[in-house]
Order: sequence, then C-alpha cells, then structure tokens
Amino acid sequence: MYPDPKRVRNHKHTVRLDDYEQALITALANYQGEQPAVLMRSILMREATAVLGEQNTEILDRAGA
Repeated sequence: MYPDPKRVRNHKHTVRLDDYEQALITALANYQGEQPAVLMRSILMREATAVLGEQNTEILDRAGA
C-alpha cells in the first residue's frame, strides 16, 4: 500500500512540557498554521540533523589533523 512501509509514522514518544513551553509551542504552531505535533517533529528532526552534522565535522577535523 505504501511505497516505503518504514516511512509510516507508527512510533510515539511522550514529551512533558510545562505551561510556558506548551504556550510557546502552541503560539508558534498557530502562527505558522500547523499542528503542534508537526511543528515539534520538524524542530526535533532539524536539531538532530544539526547535531549529527556537527559530530561528523568534528570527526573529519580529527582525521585531518
């Protein structure tokens, strides 16, 4: 049914936010016109990609030294 069954989003993780964090996510999601979960997933993936990129750069720097 799906071209790549591994791309179906079946896995869930729970994140607990305080009132201020929730208000920030809700306000940003409303401003951008998207659902809070979609916004949080995009922020998470962007940050994870950045962290992995930094680690790869550090590895390459050490290898070249």
